[in-house]
Amino acid sequence: MAYQTYSGQAPQPAELPRVRVRPGFGLRGPRREKHVLTVDDLAALAFPVGDDGVVIGLDQQQQPAVIGLFRPTQYEVVLVGGMWTAQLIALRAAATGARIAVETGRPQAWAPMAQAAGGGQPCVTIHQVGRLGAQGASVASPVLVVRDLGARPSRSRLSAAPWQTTLTVLPYLGPNASRVLNAADLVGLQRVSPQESELVGRLLSLSPGDVNTLPTMPDHITLWATRMRRQYVMTNPGEAETQVLGGPRRMD
Repeated sequence: MAYQTYSGQAPQPAELPRVRVRPGFGLRGPRREKHVLTVDDLAALAFPVGDDGVVIGLDQQQQPAVIGLFRPTQYEVVLVGGMWTAQLIALRAAATGARIAVETGRPQAWAPMAQAAGGGQPCVTIHQVGRLGAQGASVASPVLVVRDLGARPSRSRLSAAPWQTTLTVLPYLGPNASRVLNAADLVGLQRVSPQESELVGRLLSLSPGDVNTLPTMPDHITLWATRMRRQYVMTNPGEAETQVLGGPRRMD
């Protein structure tokens, strides 16, 4: 019987192709032709980018008008207008994930909106006058505090806090309007009387054209003003918002 001799050396595997590794980049991927754009082609990549926040309507150029409600510092907003506009802003703020705390003397008027907001989640709470406690606002859970206390709102007992915005609703300008408006970072003005328009024009340094326009504005138009900027905004509700709030109205 013949025996196969063993030489003491293991059989060598076939030589594998060498793989070039680029330090920090891993294996070389499939080779493709480079993608090159001409200068003219770059314009096709442009897209509009606006501020982040709550869309409150359309501006005069029919572009979305956005309020950046929530900031690392407290933000004060005053709306001289109707509850309808205040509730619409609150609904849209809730849709962005904010919590809404309403301090009001007419809770029955806010109850339907509170029940409809958040898809059944308790994101809107209603509080009696003077009973609003600390809300624990944070960057992950911003809070909009709505103060619906008539034309002579008392000073808020709520301490200022980051990521907490206060929206004070004035149905018309009362005796302490100067104090309230001067403390605001942003003021929304809906239709007011000629006398009120003259007063707010002096307080906010409005132009004569704005002063003449305020008494004639329709229900769905608001002039938003800061110390530096003015913008007219047209607010039209969506179908779901109309089912909850009805159509735009200046007075309730």
